[in-house]
Amino acid sequence: MARFNAVLVLIAVACALSAVTSTHRARKLFTELEREQNRMRELEVEWGQLQLEQSTWAAHARVEKIARERLGMKTPAPGQIVVVEGPK
Repeated sequence: MARFNAVLVLIAVACALSAVTSTHRARKLFTELEREQNRMRELEVEWGQLQLEQSTWAAHARVEKIARERLGMKTPAPGQIVVVEGPK
């Protein structure tokens, strides 16, 4: 009977250790999940800022201003415009 009780105690200890290990792992994974979710939110904010910046840099008025000032470009006169049609 004492041997049976010792086996039951060992099984109970093993189950307790397994429960503690599982709980620790679950908490560790949950912490990692929260960290990654925070990183995801930060990246989403950064993505929005980059899209706004891109739209600012690519604004038609800005591109036209740079073309005129830095590159000396101008709108062609109506007689200089040639329309080329592609194959039908």
